Amino acid sequence: MSDLFNPTEEHQVLREMVRSFVEKEVAPQAEEFDKTEQFNRPLFNKLGELGLLGVTAQPEFGGSGMDAVAAVIVHEELSAADPGFCLAYLAHSMLFVNNLAVNGTDEQRARFLPGTCSGELVGGMCMSEPDAGTDVLGMGTVAVEDGDEYVLTGRKMWITNGAVSDTEMGDIFLVYAKTGSRDTREISLFLVEKGREGFSLGQKLHGKLGMRASTTAELVLEEVRVPRENLVGTPGKAVKSMMRNLAIERVTLAAMSLGIARRSVEIMNDYARERTSFGRPINVYGQIQRHIAESYAEFMAGRSYVYHVAGQLELDAFGHRVDSDGVKLYCSTMAKNVADRAIQVLGGYGYVSEYNVERLWRDAKLLEIGGGTIEAHQKNMTRDLAQLDKIR
Repeated sequence: MSDLFNPTEEHQVLREMVRSFVEKEVAPQAEEFDKTEQFNRPLFNKLGELGLLGVTAQPEFGGSGMDAVAAVIVHEELSAADPGFCLAYLAHSMLFVNNLAVNGTDEQRARFLPGTCSGELVGGMCMSEPDAGTDVLGMGTVAVEDGDEYVLTGRKMWITNGAVSDTEMGDIFLVYAKTGSRDTREISLFLVEKGREGFSLGQKLHGKLGMRASTTAELVLEEVRVPRENLVGTPGKAVKSMMRNLAIERVTLAAMSLGIARRSVEIMNDYARERTSFGRPINVYGQIQRHIAESYAEFMAGRSYVYHVAGQLELDAFGHRVDSDGVKLYCSTMAKNVADRAIQVLGGYGYVSEYNVERLWRDAKLLEIGGGTIEAHQKNMTRDLAQLDKIR
């Protein structure tokens, strides 16, 4: 019988490699970069050396050519030590690299994937705006055709990797914009590079509750001219590619929840074995046993769901949205609850940074909001389930 979590030898080797890298390189720096709210660019570049920045991209363009399960493995392992750094990785590897690998032309892939797969370039995706998040069709950014160019005007908000420092923006972005006017429902997708006139860093956001090791920024487009060859896909038809990429985004965000939950279970289990109260280890008391046992069971239920969905997900096709939404709906809240229980088991030690669970708890909350709110998932799933006669 195959291993659901490591279905092939290649997956097992990948997990062992990433876990070793995380223990040696990622875990030791996590607390520092959370406190300083900085993006660890040298560490990010090491992911490129390992072939992880283009984990699902085609080998001929610098990628590793692996599947959705591989992407889930990487996100679970990275997030177990540093969810903030992992979020920066997700925005680059899934929202930019995978998106372009699936939806771009060979010419576009050849121009932009080698640099983003190596880590030379940091990429991101611009969809949300100050007044438009879940309501994608409410976006105000417009791309007007002008000869062989498009002129983009608007503001994008909450952009992960929008800044790589307090003053420097990321290198390359996939930007969604309405084509023609704000009244249209037609959305197109464009490649926009740093350095184009009118494309600027509005502000890097500080003081976030969690995910502080990934940068979040506002990006401003003031009549930014991009050549027609930077248009990704068919004009006005980018909602299709957007929905296709949202599936892998949500599955990998759910995988991040797995990393948070797994680490929280490990921390509370170790602590409860070693900490004594009234002369006995605290894991002999029913209140503590409930926290540990329920957390492990919920984690394993979520983990099984995520890997089941990832195993069926084809990156270049539309997945079953009920389940790509479902894994994130379940796992995001599960991870927050498990981290909360870990804090409760550790008591005062859980409330300070020494044992990491307070950081994991802070980071977990974003997963109920980013990449689709839990309310949006509930709406999508209910609408999709209404079309089914039976659940197989």
